[in-house]
Amino acid sequence: MPTKGDELKGLWVSVDRVEYIPGAAGPPDRPHQFVYYITIHNDSPQAVTVVGRKWVVTNDAGHRLVIEGDGVVGQFPRLTPGDQFHYNSYHLVDTDSEAEGAYLAKDEQGNGLIVRIPAFRLDIPVA
Repeated sequence: MPTKGDELKGLWVSVDRVEYIPGAAGPPDRPHQFVYYITIHNDSPQAVTVVGRKWVVTNDAGHRLVIEGDGVVGQFPRLTPGDQFHYNSYHLVDTDSEAEGAYLAKDEQGNGLIVRIPAFRLDIPVA
């Protein structure tokens, strides 16, 4: 998990929905696709800009996949007080897994912030 930056009271993430996509074409080592829908909420009194993300996906055998990058789905959303940013993306997994992470943000003064993404399960349905 990121360790740089502080958490800002009122800046939080909700995992709104997670869906298994049967028959999605993933690589042989991670054939199962899950689409997740997320909202980043800014209920703080400050404007913030999301500048990066870090995901940790851990399968039930303990293997971890770390995914880091700039922005969120190719964007750098600026959230003023009361704003929300909704988006969806996906993870590819090999077996039942858990995903968690954080968004990296900056306030108007350039101070680094962390917005934690609550852990959620990626359980492959039994056929």
